Amino acid sequence: MTILLVDDDRELCELMSRFLSSEGFDVACEHDGSAGLNRLLADSFELAVVDIMMPKKSGMDLLRELRQSSNIPVIMLTARGEDMDRILGLELGADDYIPKPCNPRELAARIRAVLRRSGGPQQENRDNNNVQRLFGGLEWQPESRLILEHGEIIELTATEYNILTELMQHAGAVVSKQQLSENALAKRLGPFDRSLDVHIGHLRKKLSPTMNQEPRIKTVRGVGWLFIPE
Repeated sequence: MTILLVDDDRELCELMSRFLSSEGFDVACEHDGSAGLNRLLADSFELAVVDIMMPKKSGMDLLRELRQSSNIPVIMLTARGEDMDRILGLELGADDYIPKPCNPRELAARIRAVLRRSGGPQQENRDNNNVQRLFGGLEWQPESRLILEHGEIIELTATEYNILTELMQHAGAVVSKQQLSENALAKRLGPFDRSLDVHIGHLRKKLSPTMNQEPRIKTVRGVGWLFIPE
């Protein structure tokens, strides 16, 4: 499993690299946002861990430019308590975030969780043997992990794909927030965690409304969300 760690704190990079290597990861490092972006676009990595505050190019700018051509899973490192940074990162397409300073063991666990979601073996085992499904103009191809709308591929991050397909599997029924978090994000939902709300908002922007001009994903207040089939 190849990981790129992008952080200008060289001591932290060395510490994290040693621990992640002992956990079976193949780790490379870059120490500014510009070099990190160039490396991600040029080489093949399975996941990136990106700090927000960096010289030459911030982690947010890196993520914004990366998402124009790549859906590689990204975990953002944020200053502890900086909620707006976390929300903005999720809106730009980050798959997860972890506050600094972080425990190396927790980072390794988060990396494994995101990689499981991006590979989706558990998800695909539940989707009726990867049979293609149609929801009006939407087409779900589980085997290739693609969502198409009127024949055009919708560009989704790994997290967005897993959230949408969890809702699609229960089309017409309400999926609770906790169930969606555990099955799509591989974690329990904390009391102040708004990550699902941000991802759902991002999905709504990417999906066309129904024939009745309703959002494809409906909020059921206090309970969860419902995918509207057609």
